[in-house]
Amino acid sequence: MPLSGPLVAKGLEMKFEHRERLLALAAVAAVAIGYVVWQKATDTGLPDGFASGNGRLEAVEIDIAAKTAGRLKDVLVREGDFVRAGQPLAHMDIAQLVARKREAEAQLRRAKIAIDTAGSLVAQRQAERSSAAAVIEQRQAELDAAESKLARSEHLVRNNNVSQQVLDDDRASQRRAKAALAASHAALAASDAAIGAAKAQVIDAEAAVEAAKAAIESLDADIEDSTLTSPRDGRVQFRVAQPGEVLSSGGRVLNMIDLSDVYMTFFLPTQQAGRVPIGAEVRLVLDAAPHLVVPATVSFVSDVAQFTPKTVETVDERLKLMFRVRAHIPPDLLRKYLTQVKTGLPGMAYVRIDGNASWPAHLASNVVQ
Repeated sequence: MPLSGPLVAKGLEMKFEHRERLLALAAVAAVAIGYVVWQKATDTGLPDGFASGNGRLEAVEIDIAAKTAGRLKDVLVREGDFVRAGQPLAHMDIAQLVARKREAEAQLRRAKIAIDTAGSLVAQRQAERSSAAAVIEQRQAELDAAESKLARSEHLVRNNNVSQQVLDDDRASQRRAKAALAASHAALAASDAAIGAAKAQVIDAEAAVEAAKAAIESLDADIEDSTLTSPRDGRVQFRVAQPGEVLSSGGRVLNMIDLSDVYMTFFLPTQQAGRVPIGAEVRLVLDAAPHLVVPATVSFVSDVAQFTPKTVETVDERLKLMFRVRAHIPPDLLRKYLTQVKTGLPGMAYVRIDGNASWPAHLASNVVQ
């Protein structure tokens, strides 16, 4: 009985030591397994001279919007429809534009009539000027005759051959002729001013014609723009407005993607991104079609890091910076498979950093052409 206490204590101590050994072995095994998993996860199977990153296919988005405010009359496509460049997509109501065009056409006709009227007025004023010039010649002749008669009377009155009354009458006649001549010159000047005013009316009417024509051309452009067409080959993503809605200028009707400008955006760490040249060859492998390899080229490498740590004072921290890279699919290749292109698909991008490196077997075969 006295020995039972120490035996029990020693047995418990041995159990604790055995348990600690098991825990230590389990920890070592967990570390080993974690290292293997990490190595497999980080091992891309790529030889030197290549880099990879995951991303999604993207395309340029285009908003189809109304140029001028108005009511949406009809939408001709549905979400998901493939559309060609120049294809009508929607119609705006143009009743008000048509009415404004008729008004502008009426103003054009009125302006043309005003040109004819102003031209006739110019001709009338020119005739009046010719008449005023003839009156001046007549008044000049009358003045010459009156001055001659006055000169004779002044000579005769000195010899008492005519009375003083005759001299006074001749002097008054000479003054009246001079005043009439001055009035004739004033009438000629007024005629010149009237001709200038009439010609200004012609110019104003011609300007009104040009303004009316410009208004008609502007309305024709607005009427043409009321039919919303596709600027590119693409696919309709979603409808923003429905028929009957009143839109402001620039109001969106549809959103579509340009299938001739498709790319994948992915990220590379500092060491790899710094070695990627613009135009580098890229192979894309999509999750939806892992047996196919899509060729692309690097068109953009960001000059600003995306995943920036709080501090980048050490080399290790700087190496954690990730830079955005964009790989474009060739437009000629997209045109061949235009109806099959779908954006948003995830996949992997493999970049050849070293131009002399050979593509691995799984990226060198089944390349889409």
